Amino acid sequence: MTRQFTTTRRDTLALLGAGSAAMLLDGCAATAHSTPAPRDAAALLDGIAWQLLEASPEQATSLGVDTGTHAALRGKLGDRSKAGQAQLVALLRKALKQVAAVDPGALDPATQTSLAVVNSAFSVALDGFALPYGDVAIGGWRNTPYVVIQNVGAYLDTPRFLDGDHPVRDAADAEAYLSRLSAMPAQLDGELERLIEAGRIGAIAPSFLLDKAIRQLGLAQGDAAACGDIVQSLVRRSTAIPGDWERRASELAKGPVAAALARQLAELKAQRAKASDDAGMWARPRGDEWYAWGLRASTTTRRTPDEVHKMGLEQLDLLHARMDPLLRGLGFTSGTVGDRMTALGKDPRFSFSNDDKGRAEIIALMQSKIAFIRTRLPDAFRTLMKGNLEIRRLPPAEEAGAPGAYGGAGSIDGTIPGKIWLNLGDVDRHSRYSLPTLAFHEGIPGHVWQGEYANSLPLIRSILAFNAYSEGWALYSETLGDELGTYDGDPVGQLGYLQSIAFRACRMVVDTGLHAKRWTRDQAVQWFASTNGSGLSEVAPEVDRYCSWPGQACGYKMGHSEILAQRERARAALGAKYDLRDFNDAVVTGGNVPLDVLAQNVSRYIAGQLG
Repeated sequence: MTRQFTTTRRDTLALLGAGSAAMLLDGCAATAHSTPAPRDAAALLDGIAWQLLEASPEQATSLGVDTGTHAALRGKLGDRSKAGQAQLVALLRKALKQVAAVDPGALDPATQTSLAVVNSAFSVALDGFALPYGDVAIGGWRNTPYVVIQNVGAYLDTPRFLDGDHPVRDAADAEAYLSRLSAMPAQLDGELERLIEAGRIGAIAPSFLLDKAIRQLGLAQGDAAACGDIVQSLVRRSTAIPGDWERRASELAKGPVAAALARQLAELKAQRAKASDDAGMWARPRGDEWYAWGLRASTTTRRTPDEVHKMGLEQLDLLHARMDPLLRGLGFTSGTVGDRMTALGKDPRFSFSNDDKGRAEIIALMQSKIAFIRTRLPDAFRTLMKGNLEIRRLPPAEEAGAPGAYGGAGSIDGTIPGKIWLNLGDVDRHSRYSLPTLAFHEGIPGHVWQGEYANSLPLIRSILAFNAYSEGWALYSETLGDELGTYDGDPVGQLGYLQSIAFRACRMVVDTGLHAKRWTRDQAVQWFASTNGSGLSEVAPEVDRYCSWPGQACGYKMGHSEILAQRERARAALGAKYDLRDFNDAVVTGGNVPLDVLAQNVSRYIAGQLG
């Protein structure tokens, strides 16, 4: 089934330019009362996908599809202005009408799933755009009330993208880099317009987030003015390409880019003078409504904050019950599980030196665990992916506001590898017993690997993702790492795994505590650190992240629990016919979906196994 739709997509990509895709969409709208044939439905979805990529050219580059008739996308940046947001809303509304006109009963299951995915992602996004402020991820994970903050904004995203994903293989690529650099001031000013508008209605970020953002934006502005990394990334990769690249990039960076960054910085400083230290959405205009939407978008459920809070506490109790005997076996018998994990974390045997030697050891340990799990994947999957992966340090200017790590797949054609980005600014965030499970989560068989499955599906499925599935799968990948023997004879390593899962249960408690139960930042940090035994250097930026991405942290354990529940349902229904490899294939080859669609995919798998 996957091969059929990959071929269909390739045929369509070859035939559809942006203009012809638009005509196709208009044609489908004109025949809204007819029932499209399966190939017509696939073409409709591809047309919608290309319109989304026109609005987000950076994603076209990351996917490696900005070629041929779409090559012009390589020199463009997304429009982050109010007008750009309005264009997205119009696109989503039109696409929803077109999808609603398709009779799913006439289509194969894979296309039915794609239609359900589009309907869910676009409907939820439109509800988000109806709120008076914030950024909305269309089938993504980064929904935020703050247009520019410590982990949100083009001042971070665009330099990282240009350095990490934008290729520089020839003069055309270098020209496209310069084109994007010249477009960056307008992108920044588009954000500034919305940032100012949000400030007028009191949608101002907490003071402690603004302090971080002001420091980081100052670093970014200084880098641009000094023709630093944003210029040197191009210079470093164009040494064999004739052209005056450094001079041209420097003029753009120290001139209009630095000036636009300075304008954003001035506005953040003005908002800082009006800011409070209230951490949660409850303190923002229509904050309870915003948070309810954020939870819905991030969990793909209608669970209330109280329900999510309770679930987090219950899951935490179950996990601590598993950790307790392991700790006792190691001689840690006094205090709560959190107290004892704190003591374990202070053991110098499990730490790294806070220097380049320690950073290199962290990357090497991650690489060794990826190498190990590759040997075990045939025991858990029938369909195997390449796992095109590199591990890189986050840009230092981003580290203060970033999590410990994150990862994602590379391009569809494999020319851009998937990446695990590691935050190595403070090595105390990482321990020798926590890194294996982190490698599985961010890399293989987690985000990077799962993204390669998505890249083999129709283009629309490579674009749209759902936080609860994405993070639930990554957390489930940690469980697979345990089940595939990573920690056999290694109780400390298994404690690292269980602490990681418990960390995500804590997130549900802390996120809802901040945004619905009026916890302070300090209250959240102290509860988190003492309950899970995590270091303050790890927990404090985590809590700040929950303040800037309300609801996102709740998707991890929600998705993980749902995948495990579906696995038990399949095991019970199939008995002797159950095979872990078949179940995992059903979940991951079905692509990134809302949790209700995941249940439908598993039901289809069960029915197929039963004959």
